[in-house]
Amino acid sequence: MSPDTMESSMAKFLITSALPYINGVKHLGNLAGSLLPADIHARFRRQTGHEVLFLCGTDEHGTPAELAARAEGLPVTDYCDRQHALQADIYRRFGLSFDHFSRTSGAANRALTQEIFRRLDAAGWIEERVLRQAYSAGDRRFLPDRYVVGTCPFCQDSNARGDQCESCTRLLDSTELIDPRSAISGTHDIEFRETRHLFLRLSAFQDRLRHWIEGQDEWPLLVRSIALKWLDEGLRDRCITRDLSWGVAVPKAGFEHKVFYVWFDAPIGYIAAAVEWAAAGPGRDWREWWEGGAQVRYLQFLAKDQVRYLQFLAKDNVPFHAVSFPATLLGCGLPLKLPDVIKGFNWLTFEGGKFSTSGRRGIFTDAALAALPADTWRWWLAANAPEGADSNFRIDRFVAGINKDLADTFGNLVNRCLSFVGNRFDGIVPCAGAPGSPEDEVGRRLCACLDRLRRHHETLEFRKAAEEVRAIWRLGNAYLASQAPWAALKSDPERAAVIARTGVNLVRAAALAAWPFIPTAAAAVLEGLGETAETVPWPNDGSALTAIPGGRRIAVPPLLFRKITAADVAPP
Repeated sequence: MSPDTMESSMAKFLITSALPYINGVKHLGNLAGSLLPADIHARFRRQTGHEVLFLCGTDEHGTPAELAARAEGLPVTDYCDRQHALQADIYRRFGLSFDHFSRTSGAANRALTQEIFRRLDAAGWIEERVLRQAYSAGDRRFLPDRYVVGTCPFCQDSNARGDQCESCTRLLDSTELIDPRSAISGTHDIEFRETRHLFLRLSAFQDRLRHWIEGQDEWPLLVRSIALKWLDEGLRDRCITRDLSWGVAVPKAGFEHKVFYVWFDAPIGYIAAAVEWAAAGPGRDWREWWEGGAQVRYLQFLAKDQVRYLQFLAKDNVPFHAVSFPATLLGCGLPLKLPDVIKGFNWLTFEGGKFSTSGRRGIFTDAALAALPADTWRWWLAANAPEGADSNFRIDRFVAGINKDLADTFGNLVNRCLSFVGNRFDGIVPCAGAPGSPEDEVGRRLCACLDRLRRHHETLEFRKAAEEVRAIWRLGNAYLASQAPWAALKSDPERAAVIARTGVNLVRAAALAAWPFIPTAAAAVLEGLGETAETVPWPNDGSALTAIPGGRRIAVPPLLFRKITAADVAPP
């Protein structure tokens, strides 16, 4: 991925994170695989002066929401209201800086989904077919594909869902499963009854999608390989309606009692979120972000828009975002943008096994916030992002990483430098002395670190970006240790003043570099340094060591990060 193609002085950045599903509080894997990296990149783009629209929301339709509401004895709308508020509050406390956090059950998504469907239908991309669909006599209902479980006919995994096998990622129909059973009750009394449904003629987009996907040289290999694997296996038309009561109603005669498949309406929710955002404030126009023109006309996909659209999601969501949703946009005829970059992530595992929402396995976001500050989780998850492969969350690794990086390195840099200025210079940045060769050298090394850090952000390499932030923290500590201002204070007060002033500016640069990752702690440091601007700037390479002049009063912030133990992470 080339930084030149990602970066433009005129570019605006439309950023979406995969929509977390409504059925309960999400675990750390959901945070690591979409929400957090999207926020880090949105913060970086704002920091470097770009206009950003960062959108997300809860995905609220489908059988899981109905079943969860039933289990709690609530109407599904009340259940979704409560869960949306709960998730929104958790993400706010994690510092996720959404410009708008939407809901797919909202009126905007309903209207837009129905409008896009009508256009697809009028263009001939929708076809009516009779299906044999799973019906469970024990559950007394039709079962959506994902609630039919059985053995995959391709890889023999015994827990394949009727819509997709997570083991081999193949798309499936429930009729293909061996020994199917109900995922709701576990009963094997599955029979297949005929029912009419509507299909998106996905197979008709095979050539256009391949032409478009093969031209996406900014996509990570993980995403391109998954998308092209789908195409190589041959696209199959997809059923986009369901026999359910909760969802977006199908606006077509004879189908009034059906709703759209959740994976048809949920991605449209990204656009609907922009519609809601625009309606909430004067002077906003969602079309300025979504109606990119050239990006939609796939034959002109090499033409670059001023708006850059980036999606962040886990690898199991890649097919829907790289194939199904783009086909929907291409087919509807509206001038809506296709993604410029899809940043896909592997999975975060927990102590060697999978996180599980239904099985309550792992650490969940509400419990994480109750145990430790958000920045501790943000830092470790970003520094260990599952980019090239799955990443394993182990409590001992987490504890060691937080203590080393945040307490011993960043926290130590801030405390030792600012406490020295507070104790020896009465909290006033000293003015005396002129920088020498040690300051020139640390300045050159800092500029090199900042250049690499910016490049890693632009190419969406989160682990490398976190390592460069560490390098800046280590650089500051090494400078103070080698120059020893506490020793120079007795023999050469002016030299001690130069070191202290340079150290304060190194602390500032360290906090600015860290802000996209640990915004709360970085903001506390910057406030102590007297940096009160509402927008946190990117550290300017040329003036990074002179930004805070002598004569400014500073304050030592409260302890940023205490040492933790395993008991803090998983309290009894």
